[in-house]
Amino acid sequence: MKIGFIGLGTMGAPMAKHLRAAGHDLVVWNRTKAKTAPLVAEGAEAVETPLALAQICDVIILCVNRSEDVQDLVAKMMPVAKPGALFIDHSTIHPRVATEIHDELAKAGFGFVDAPITGGSMGANNGTLTIFCGGNEAEVARAKPILDAYAKRVERVGGPGMGQMMKMANQIAVGGALVALCESLAFAQKAGLDLEQAHELLKGGAAGSWAFDNYGPKILQQDWTPGFSIKNQRKDFGYCKEAAEDIGMDVPATNLVDQLLERLDNLGRGEQTTAALFDAYISGEELN
Repeated sequence: MKIGFIGLGTMGAPMAKHLRAAGHDLVVWNRTKAKTAPLVAEGAEAVETPLALAQICDVIILCVNRSEDVQDLVAKMMPVAKPGALFIDHSTIHPRVATEIHDELAKAGFGFVDAPITGGSMGANNGTLTIFCGGNEAEVARAKPILDAYAKRVERVGGPGMGQMMKMANQIAVGGALVALCESLAFAQKAGLDLEQAHELLKGGAAGSWAFDNYGPKILQQDWTPGFSIKNQRKDFGYCKEAAEDIGMDVPATNLVDQLLERLDNLGRGEQTTAALFDAYISGEELN
C-alpha cells in the first residue's frame, strides 16, 4: 500500500516523517519542491504533481491551508485516483465543505475522512497529536492504523464534517486559553512579579493549561516564531464563526480574541506565534 502525503509545512513535514519512520511506503508532493528533500533522503518518493501522486497511491493525505485548497486538490485528483482510494484531510476547513467533499468522493467510489489535528508543531514533531475523525466507521477504521504513526489519540467523533466541528470547538477553547495566558502573565510582569516564578506557580494550579505548558516558555524566551501563527489562528476563527452562525450560536469570546489578533495582524505580525499577544499586552499600543 502506497501512502501519498501532500503539504509539507510546519505540521505536515514531521507527520510525513513519522509515517516513513514507521515503515510506510511514502510518496510526497509539496508546492515548494525543496521541502520534499529531507523525506526523499529517508526513502520517500517525490513526484512532480498531485495528479502523479493520486495515480499511484491507495491513501492520499492532505495537510494544506484553506477549504479552497482542499477542494481544488480533490477536484484535480479525483479523475485519476486509484479506484477505492481513501482521502484523509488534516487541514482545518469549514465543516460544511468537508461534508460536501465527502459526498462528492463517495459518489465516485472513494473514501474520505475529515481528520483535523490538534497539538501544535510540538505534537507533530513528537508524534503526539490528537486527531478528530469525521466519516463512516469503516473509513475511519481504515485510516486509524496510518494515523497512529503520529498521534497519541485518534478518535471518530461522528459522521462526515463532524471532525471539523470538533476542531471548531477545539479552536474556540484554544483562543480562550491563549488570551488568559497572555493577559495573566502580562499582568504579573507589570505588577512586578517574577515572570518565571509566576509561570511556574500558575501552570501547576487551577490556572494551568496546554497554553501555559507550551506557549508559556515561548513568552519567557520572547520567542515569537510559530508554533501556530496569528494568521492561521485567525483563518480558523473565521471558520469557527461561520460554523457557529450555521448552528445559531454566538461566540463572543472568540470574537474578542480574533479582534485582538487582528490588530497584531494589521501591524504585519501575522506570521508570528499567537503567543505574541503577550508582547502586545506589555506594549499596550497594539491593543488600543
